[in-house]
Amino acid sequence: MVDGMIKEADILLAKEGMQTALEAGASAARFTINRSCMDLVGTLNGEIDKVNHSLDSSMSIQLFVDGRYAAFSTNRLESAALKAFILKSVEMVRIMAKDEFRKLADPARTEKGAVSGKELGLYDDTYDSMTPEKRVELALGAVVFDKCSSAKCKIISEEGEYNDCVFDTIVMDTEGLFCRHTETSFEYGVEITVQDETEAKYSGTWWDATPRLKDLSISRCGAKAFEIAEAQTGPRPRRSGKYRMVVDSECSSRLLTPVLNALSGHSVQQKNSFLLDSVGKKVFGDGMTVMDMCRTHGETGSRLFDTEGVATTEHAIISSGTVNEYFINTYIAGKMGVKPNIEDAIRPKVMPWPKPGMDREALMKLCRNGILVTGFNGGNTNSTTGDYSFGIEGFAFKDGKITHPVREMLITGNLVTLWNSIIGVGDDARLCKSKLTPSLAFEGVDFSG
Repeated sequence: MVDGMIKEADILLAKEGMQTALEAGASAARFTINRSCMDLVGTLNGEIDKVNHSLDSSMSIQLFVDGRYAAFSTNRLESAALKAFILKSVEMVRIMAKDEFRKLADPARTEKGAVSGKELGLYDDTYDSMTPEKRVELALGAVVFDKCSSAKCKIISEEGEYNDCVFDTIVMDTEGLFCRHTETSFEYGVEITVQDETEAKYSGTWWDATPRLKDLSISRCGAKAFEIAEAQTGPRPRRSGKYRMVVDSECSSRLLTPVLNALSGHSVQQKNSFLLDSVGKKVFGDGMTVMDMCRTHGETGSRLFDTEGVATTEHAIISSGTVNEYFINTYIAGKMGVKPNIEDAIRPKVMPWPKPGMDREALMKLCRNGILVTGFNGGNTNSTTGDYSFGIEGFAFKDGKITHPVREMLITGNLVTLWNSIIGVGDDARLCKSKLTPSLAFEGVDFSG
């Protein structure tokens, strides 16, 4: 069996553990088994710099005892040790305060079809035949040190990392739940630093990841990172004001994540969300539609179930600006007196608008003049009001064409206002990310520098 895969002995151990918990007085229990294996080869300036091999295994245990609840974790996956651990854990739960809303998910809502873990096609059999030699070959084959240069600048350092890994998870509970998710990942990332004719230095990074080795675009990462670094040479100041803004797909998730966080049932229940009382209301602009594409076969981030074992469904989280739901698990549903659903956005995708096929270049042509944001440097969002302040880097553009780099600027405003000013959504989300956020275009964003 491949290192990193859950063994039959692990499953039997979890079943024994659940029985031990019940015999010790627990009314219910949920056990989650995790195993993973990762191999990494790092390069520095064209030579092997480091090699790592890591294995990890753990068991998370959630116990429900006399109306009380607590969660525990152990990596001592051996029968006697686990039994002693569970017995002590049950006694510890008994000293917790009672919480009537702590319970397992309703079995009618849980996933029944995730048996082998490979139903979504996220396991690549190529992983079984990977060798140290092959990993070194891939890492060195991606190196571009001494291969990329231009009239403007040259590479002075290149740090690259190739890694592959397998993740295996099983969620079981005393109501008969059994869900498994197995996934391989192949990834390469590189950071390149260049120096221009004035000896000023600039850095660029690029990466790719995929569940299948054949789909890894490892050969283009170095050239792309060099292109990004080179493009930053010769930045010029830009005066403060309101500009149309295009946000590159590489960093646009920064604008979506706080919205999804505000839809968290926990945030709503704690009154720590700028989207309180939003379900069923049109809060954002027509161009904001967010689907949860959680069951897409063969693509990173897809899952058949959440951490409670609840079955996922592909559906619209936000439809043309109208909020359809909060993410509410069993516990928060009890606290709020509402029906539960999925506990989080599994694989959110911002849908293209007003037409498919657009990328950041098309959005710049749509906007004609403005600022292209290619990265965020710090900043924060107020989770209660939705106000934000982000440092940005990127490029000024005119007539749809980049003119010069800009740095050390801030954008400020409110996320609800921002998403109401959307004028275009691209169709260029990167499939290597769990949040499928394409390039975005907005009207009248406040920039200061």
